[in-house]
Amino acid sequence: MNINIKKIRIGVIFGGRSVEHSISIQSAKNIINNLNRIKYEIIPIKIDDEGVFHFGKELDPQSHDFLSDFEFKNCKFSSIPSNMMLPTIALKQFNTYVSSPIDVAFPVLHGTYGEDGAIQGLLKYLDIPFVGTDILGSAVSMDKDITKKLLKESGIACAKSITVHLIEKNRIKYDKIISYLGTPIFIKPSNLGSSIGISKVYSLEEFYQAIKIAFSYSDKIILEECIIGKEMECAVLGNEFPMSSVVGEIICKDNFYSYNAKYTDKTISTLKIPANISIQVSEEIRQIAIYIFKILHCAGMARIDFFLKNNNKILVNEINTIPGFTSSSMYPKLWYATGLPYNKLLDQLINLAIIRFNKNKTNNKLIKTILT
Repeated sequence: MNINIKKIRIGVIFGGRSVEHSISIQSAKNIINNLNRIKYEIIPIKIDDEGVFHFGKELDPQSHDFLSDFEFKNCKFSSIPSNMMLPTIALKQFNTYVSSPIDVAFPVLHGTYGEDGAIQGLLKYLDIPFVGTDILGSAVSMDKDITKKLLKESGIACAKSITVHLIEKNRIKYDKIISYLGTPIFIKPSNLGSSIGISKVYSLEEFYQAIKIAFSYSDKIILEECIIGKEMECAVLGNEFPMSSVVGEIICKDNFYSYNAKYTDKTISTLKIPANISIQVSEEIRQIAIYIFKILHCAGMARIDFFLKNNNKILVNEINTIPGFTSSSMYPKLWYATGLPYNKLLDQLINLAIIRFNKNKTNNKLIKTILT
């Protein structure tokens, strides 16, 4: 007997106005092509670099320029009128551009407006369950300065750093910086990922050029000591009771793990999973990763990056609440090595989003009952 089971409609949101737009497209392509077609109906939702939203519906994806870099499998697509931005659309209008309302949103928007709480706030306003961390956790995790302050307050060791705001730009003195941080140093925007805008600085000549580059992406930058040691990454999955993956190591032949090393030239870096470290150190990193996940109010998923010094001291580098899902990305690779295949990982993330949404809905109803 054939039983028709209603598919969950997943709105995969990608692209966006971030400098990480192209990486988001790569991540979304992998997610879409690994979602189980028996369980899910997939609605691609592309935000172009002007902020215009395009929604999946009934048209052939090959007929649209903005999908020319995709190889969708049985995905249907249509665009919202080009002069309309999603924030101007009323709640009821949001779902008129798809054949029926989406059940869960899966934001794959790396960087600005996607990983900083912006899209999460919009989805909460629209009362749509979504994969990943909520507004608060997204905002504090995106800002490296705020992240460091919260972690240090909680007793978590981070690399030494100095935060500089744009208004203080002309007061930065090279000699004072290196007397505290040593050389070389890293200069990076406070709120970007994918190693965009980051420079490794060895001299005075490079210093002010790196400052200029970092400030071109953000009005707040981080000047950070260079740690001699290994680069480690650990993936976290869950809501109130998160679990961590095996630990992976990034072995990079370049100056540092740059955008080029991550996405362009695959010969520059190697991902070693699991990392060649002791069981004791691996377990310590995994426990710290879970602790950080909770401290920063994360949910669903996160990838946490560490430095392991030669004396086995562990320092936290940063956290990504919407980690990459490209073919070379660590997050899905770490879970695969832990025993969770790509498609099952996506199932878990969607399920966690639904559970959190339903719990919050129940709590809100309870609060209303108490107050009335």
